[in-house]
Amino acid sequence: MRTCMAFKLRKHKPWALFLAVVLIGHGIAFAQEAKLTNITVSNTRDDLLLYLNLEGAFGDKLNKAILSGVPATFSFVTKLNRVRNVWLDQSIADITVTHTIKYDNLKKEFSVRRSWKNNEPEITESFKEAQKWMTEVNSLKIIPLRQLDKGQQYQLRTKAEVVKQTLPFYLHYVLFFVSLWDTETDWYTIDFIY
Repeated sequence: MRTCMAFKLRKHKPWALFLAVVLIGHGIAFAQEAKLTNITVSNTRDDLLLYLNLEGAFGDKLNKAILSGVPATFSFVTKLNRVRNVWLDQSIADITVTHTIKYDNLKKEFSVRRSWKNNEPEITESFKEAQKWMTEVNSLKIIPLRQLDKGQQYQLRTKAEVVKQTLPFYLHYVLFFVSLWDTETDWYTIDFIY
């Protein structure tokens, strides 16, 4: 009986070690603080616009994964609500845009696709330039101004998420470090009266 029990414990020991490494690594991944900066709400004659930058999203593990050809996606979530004192706030807009980076080892170039720019690939050989494209949102149209009421109070909330790509099942065993990418910023809030 003891022999069987010892065998079962030895059998599960590698999984326990694997789980410990993943949990410790996950904590390290979250220790890197990704944050939104330079958040600005502006408008043209017709539209409400959002500008922002994401800082601290590119860590060593993510950089190594990208340079090995694994794509990465950043999602930017924005919610606009009409603030009401007596009733619950009214949701006006709920927008999620994505930026995806992929490195082509053969061509030695980066391709960045941004959903709010028609997902057209932007190509560069510079990793720094590709990172800049991944972390900037410029002139994102939130809502046409005609849908806002003059004199009303509004609240815009936004956050960013660094999300792993879905890989085939067998690659999860080989590239388990990819799961350590997942991180997100806090929600940032801007209150304004139109």
